[in-house]
Amino acid sequence: MSKSSGSYSTSDLSRKSGDIIAEALRHPVTITQRNKPRLVLLNIEDYQRLIKQSNQRTVGIIETMPDELFAEFENAVEAYASEDEAGRS
Repeated sequence: MSKSSGSYSTSDLSRKSGDIIAEALRHPVTITQRNKPRLVLLNIEDYQRLIKQSNQRTVGIIETMPDELFAEFENAVEAYASEDEAGRS
């Protein structure tokens, strides 16, 4: 695979690890095995940002949901119900 594609096979990783690591420091690189994506190499800053974002998720209940988010939720439920009713007709 070409170096500019950002995707390499596991064989490429064995042969060109230095080049692939250097590219992964600039942007995420996909490693494929048997033509299927299996791994992503990314720099530590991107990894830490993803971990931080995942830790910001919280659990809540409808009663504590902010009004704007509740309205969005309500609209989504109504749209889903309308689609469901239209599909039954």
